[in-house]
Amino acid sequence: MRFDVLTLFPEMFEGFFSSSIMKRAMDQRLVEASLVNFRDYSTDKHRMVDDTPYGGGGGMVLKPEPLFRAVEALTEETQVRPPVLMMSPQGTPFTQKKAEALSRHSRLILLCGHYEGFDERIRRHLVDEEISIGDYVLTGGELAAMVVMDSIIRLVPGVLGNAGSAEEDSFSTGLLEYPQYTRPADFRGWKVPDVLLSGHHAQIARWRRQQSLERTLERRPDLLEHAPLTDEERAWLKQRKSDS
Repeated sequence: MRFDVLTLFPEMFEGFFSSSIMKRAMDQRLVEASLVNFRDYSTDKHRMVDDTPYGGGGGMVLKPEPLFRAVEALTEETQVRPPVLMMSPQGTPFTQKKAEALSRHSRLILLCGHYEGFDERIRRHLVDEEISIGDYVLTGGELAAMVVMDSIIRLVPGVLGNAGSAEEDSFSTGLLEYPQYTRPADFRGWKVPDVLLSGHHAQIARWRRQQSLERTLERRPDLLEHAPLTDEERAWLKQRKSDS
């Protein structure tokens, strides 16, 4: 998996790629990343990448030339251009399903904006998709790009020690994850549920599924509308709602 990140502040990514799971993925060559300062592609003698907006208004707008040149330089030898993603509060909300879909690509190009925004021609003629990590505004797209890459990288085969970890995460199944416990079995009188100590895998799986349903119903009932549920689970949820 390769990421090309277009940013005015490549130094922001140094810690991200030099620690924890990200570093391990890079060391094992499971993931490759290039950080491109698109100021290097400015044709202005002052290396300007932004200008005042036509029609007036506050702030500065990123010019199209540097970003088009940067993407074209990155992809000039590729037969099929990889998807170009813009980090933007106007974009499609980023979800686990979107992360799973993007992880099936072998290469992605991420654009990190700054200032007032992008020239509209970048959106219309360079970008394939706009991604938003939430209904709020950041000073730049770098943090959003890290969030997107983190969620995708952990889905790359071999990155996590246990491949099942990603499959059981919250949202991967359409539900929130079930409660987890580890040693000691009794901590200050708070005991691990007996079923988890039973060694009975079928009962444990059944308990975990029910806990996921209960937690989702309690905290994110909106997820249940599109979750893949059995008829029995839907009947159980209906009964729980009527009892409450």
